[in-house]
Amino acid sequence: MRAALLLSAIGAATLAGCAVGPDYRRPETPVPPALRGQAAPEDHSLADEGWWDLYQDPVLTGLVHTALTAGFDTRIAASRVEQARAIEREARGQLFPSVGYQADADRGRNALLGRANPAGNGSTGDSFDGYLSAGWEFDLWGRVRRLDEAARDRYLASEEARRGVELSLVAEVAADYFQLLELDEELAISREANRAFGESLELFNRRLQGGIASKLETASARASRAAAAARIPDLERQVALLENSLSVLLGRPPGPIARGTPLAGRPAAPAAPAGLPSALLERRPDVREAEFLAAAANAQIGVTIGGFLPRIGLSAILGGTSERLQSLTSGKAALWSAGAQVTGPIFQAGALRGEYLQAKAAWEEARLGYQQAALSAFADAADALVTRRKLAEVRAQLEIEVAAYQEAVAVAQQRYRAGQAGYYELLQAQEQLYPAESALAATRRDELISLVQLYKALGGGWNLRNPSDWAGPGPSL
Repeated sequence: MRAALLLSAIGAATLAGCAVGPDYRRPETPVPPALRGQAAPEDHSLADEGWWDLYQDPVLTGLVHTALTAGFDTRIAASRVEQARAIEREARGQLFPSVGYQADADRGRNALLGRANPAGNGSTGDSFDGYLSAGWEFDLWGRVRRLDEAARDRYLASEEARRGVELSLVAEVAADYFQLLELDEELAISREANRAFGESLELFNRRLQGGIASKLETASARASRAAAAARIPDLERQVALLENSLSVLLGRPPGPIARGTPLAGRPAAPAAPAGLPSALLERRPDVREAEFLAAAANAQIGVTIGGFLPRIGLSAILGGTSERLQSLTSGKAALWSAGAQVTGPIFQAGALRGEYLQAKAAWEEARLGYQQAALSAFADAADALVTRRKLAEVRAQLEIEVAAYQEAVAVAQQRYRAGQAGYYELLQAQEQLYPAESALAATRRDELISLVQLYKALGGGWNLRNPSDWAGPGPSL
């Protein structure tokens, strides 16, 4: 195996500009002609829009802007990018000669610059030297170039990871915001239910006092009112907890969160074309990150192959050495040296082969990870498309249901006051209305969140490459 590696590497190195190891090729991944839930591929995609154009809500725009500029998630991701960039610079530096300096001063007996000197004849003396040194590994096989390539791909992967954090943060803030709006609406429904059941209870009490109703009516109305009243503090608790969680995303202490247009008053969601399925491979930050990691793993194979081959180095020294400091720069004290070194392994007890096999296995893992990320991207987009379409159908039917129950409650109240219906008919109509209103509010929330998830699944904002672009136009709140 080792001989085969040596022969293949030497053969590859004879070609100008070539480096040991395989050149990267994108792993093959099946791409569907259209996403499930998509009638046909579309040229335009929702992902082409900026997130601020998608939501059309100045308050939400301000919240997302704050999260992107002041939140900890993006700042931590930016720090990781800086680390990867520094590592890439470190690897690139190995492509160029290194230059350094050294100076020594020494006084001793039978010694010269801190080393034994038998020719000293028992005398005590001084010694000084100073010189510049230079060294460079002649990258004949391309081992250092593969090191640089791997570091660069990891840096690019960290950039995509940062974009993934930004996209996820935009989606999380928007989803929490819509959840807040839905809780506000549920709170309003519960308060209305508490008020309505309270009016029914007062009506039943008056009829009880007049001798026209029984305690069964008042007891049932009291129970319905208590059930509605119990939901109010629980919903207020959920609102406070969600506001606290959203405050952390914004990078500020827990506190109230501003609201914009209520859930029921929001305009219809915009059209959401999905674009071309193949575009997901170029736009989704998690897929691109997986591909750059696969490219880095591929380059690392070349690095390990280079470990089997000789390393050729060039070195030079220029300076002076003397027993007197003032004579250090004289012609007689001149010191210079130039040379070349060749080093290479002979016996490593399988260590080099182990590194090579490890790199091969890491490449296989990265290749499979990329293919999995690509298929997951197609599934995420298909899920979001189907969810959004079906939720729109559910919402349409719930709107009909709520309108019917509202009419039923109004009719039941009139019939009860006229003595044409019993208390049960009125309570039943009310008890059916308020859960239906809550279900409608939850569906409206889920429909908005499905748009958020679709934008994320399509790699929304793929053309926003800089953090300043991602921050959007909104002012910080």
